[in-house]
Amino acid sequence: MSQLLNAVSGKVSLLIAVSVWGALLPGGVTAHGNTPPSLKGVKVPSTPGLLDGADPIVVNKKIAIQLGKALFWDTHVGSDGMACASCHFHAGADARVINQLSTGKLHKRAATSSTFEPTASGDAGGPNYKLKTGDFPFHKLANPLDQSSAVLFTTDDVLSSSGVFLSHFRGLNPDGSGHDDCAPRNDSIFQTGGLNTRRVQPRHTPSVINAGYNFRNFWDGRANNIFNGVSPFGVRDPNAAVWIAEQNGNVHLDKIKLENAALASQAVAPPTNSSEMSCMQRKFPEIGRKLLKHRPLQDQEVHPQDSVLGVVRSASGKGLKGTYEAFIKNAFAPRYWSGIGEFGASANKNSPPYNQMEANFSFFFGLALQLYEQTLISDQTPFDTPRNQASPQIPSGLNPRQTRGLKIFLDAHCAICHRGPTLSSAAHPDVYTLSDEFGVRVVNRKTVNGSFTGNGIANGLVDEGFFNTSVTPTDNDPGLGGTDPFGNPLSFSTQYLQWLLELKEMVDPVVIKSCDLDNPFAKDFKPDELIDDPIGSVGCYDRAVYAKIPKLAVMQAEMKKRNQGRLLTAVNGAFKVPSLRNIELTGPYMHNGSMLTLEQVVEFYFRGGNFNNPHHFATLVFPQSITETQKGDLVAFLKSLTDERVRWERAPFDHPQILIPHGHEEIADEQNPAFAKDRFLNVPAIGKEGRDAALGPIKPFHQYLEN
Repeated sequence: MSQLLNAVSGKVSLLIAVSVWGALLPGGVTAHGNTPPSLKGVKVPSTPGLLDGADPIVVNKKIAIQLGKALFWDTHVGSDGMACASCHFHAGADARVINQLSTGKLHKRAATSSTFEPTASGDAGGPNYKLKTGDFPFHKLANPLDQSSAVLFTTDDVLSSSGVFLSHFRGLNPDGSGHDDCAPRNDSIFQTGGLNTRRVQPRHTPSVINAGYNFRNFWDGRANNIFNGVSPFGVRDPNAAVWIAEQNGNVHLDKIKLENAALASQAVAPPTNSSEMSCMQRKFPEIGRKLLKHRPLQDQEVHPQDSVLGVVRSASGKGLKGTYEAFIKNAFAPRYWSGIGEFGASANKNSPPYNQMEANFSFFFGLALQLYEQTLISDQTPFDTPRNQASPQIPSGLNPRQTRGLKIFLDAHCAICHRGPTLSSAAHPDVYTLSDEFGVRVVNRKTVNGSFTGNGIANGLVDEGFFNTSVTPTDNDPGLGGTDPFGNPLSFSTQYLQWLLELKEMVDPVVIKSCDLDNPFAKDFKPDELIDDPIGSVGCYDRAVYAKIPKLAVMQAEMKKRNQGRLLTAVNGAFKVPSLRNIELTGPYMHNGSMLTLEQVVEFYFRGGNFNNPHHFATLVFPQSITETQKGDLVAFLKSLTDERVRWERAPFDHPQILIPHGHEEIADEQNPAFAKDRFLNVPAIGKEGRDAALGPIKPFHQYLEN
């Protein structure tokens, strides 16, 4: 449970209360955790001031959701035909199989960071490559259940999502094609036969379904819980501000701080990213100028029974009635769009200054997408059925094999990270709040792998929901250990350590109480090494004795030791724990897309990971024995987390038609001779009743591959 309070610095901050590790759920407890509760009835954390209060930002939620769904699926949002949905069209994720490989770009200082490696099947891989079953896993062992067995193949390449061609924004294109006027740039990495191919992201695309429950978004958590109206970085971004029109006609810039809005923070990143959806140097107001006078989805078919857009569908069958401008005016309070005057110079010197609606377009975009994506909740699975009265820990909808798999899931410690109704410890703390219990922290101190001897254990500060499970060597990708564009650590734990050392105030408004930590400092520091926690002991209850932090001199001494001694932070190479819901349909798996099947994922965890990273969570990811029968049972349980509405794309998972770039022909594009010609995947418009029998359900990723 979270509550607002004034931090020591005087700013308003979010206090994340204590979590009881072995908290009882109705029906008792198992040795290694409880059966996570159903998602049914669990509310998405609300954003104060968005829909409530005396003067809400959104004045018509229904229209805002329509706007958000249109923007999410509209290929005109991108510079050259990419929509948000182009990478999130299949159970909220990406199921394309051509031109999906990327170099190990984030493997800094490595020779392979800018080159493609051969695949496990022996093919060259690289741009425009068509994936096959034999390319997986990306780290192949002679014995999949023995981490120490011979390595048959390994690579730092990544499977992700193709986006835009490399080019530079010159201005909007008046031809109405939806493509911007962009100048091609030579791409030394994503090219074949002397022609540029579409660029591919450095991390695999996670599903947007149930993402509204997350406290932060993206694999590295950079999409902040607080939305500033402009960028993903919350209060970290000192320049982010939104134009407000006052009733007296005056206008001013205001810094927006909307809590529980990580979806909005995430949404505003891809449209201006030069490898995802945008030509280089394109700004958000230009996207607004491009779209506002046009009909949403004007070139895309909308199903007459679309659960959200059917009522505003154009009589032509393509797009919606009205313009984006009209949708914004009907959805958002006038103070955000009614101002008169100039609101910043256009990037194009020959274009007029922006109006207020154009200047604030990122604000509308982020919040509309958030409200739409918050409707994408998959809570109708066998796992969400009522608990069996005879066995209160067992959902009544599970068959015997799935039930055995659930018990393996619990006994193998899987529920420690994949806990709560979303089956992810990266969810918002309020999602875990149970009656008479506390919520999960955003920072904790846990037992991690040997940091002093290489074989023992140590207590390390961690961001809850972000762990280093040794999918790849830590050096391949810093993950949560990285920084934002302003030089701030992405990790709350690193910020907290800086605060403890009195070197730098925490930029994110979160308060960490030492008494809340699983392994408080008082556990392994001597009494004469400690002082009272300046945050205090309010809310610590019987743990008030642990409201202690190390003295400054003690901390400074620890920082000089190997791996920071008792002030270890386990954030490098840590990534967000994904939800397991619909996991059957959202492969390939892991942040680098390196595992093809759930069986490969199970083998990875039961062998204790791929590598022995210094900050590996050996107490959670460790070698365990598992038989083929047990592996099958565990996979059967994981498949019980599939919502049939997602499989069949029934409401709310129905959608407009979209053409998605899917590899290239080996000839130049007629309009842009520097680029390889696109092939397209035609995803048809689906109505609220879902896909018909002839079309069939969407399938697990591996079923789209050839051997």
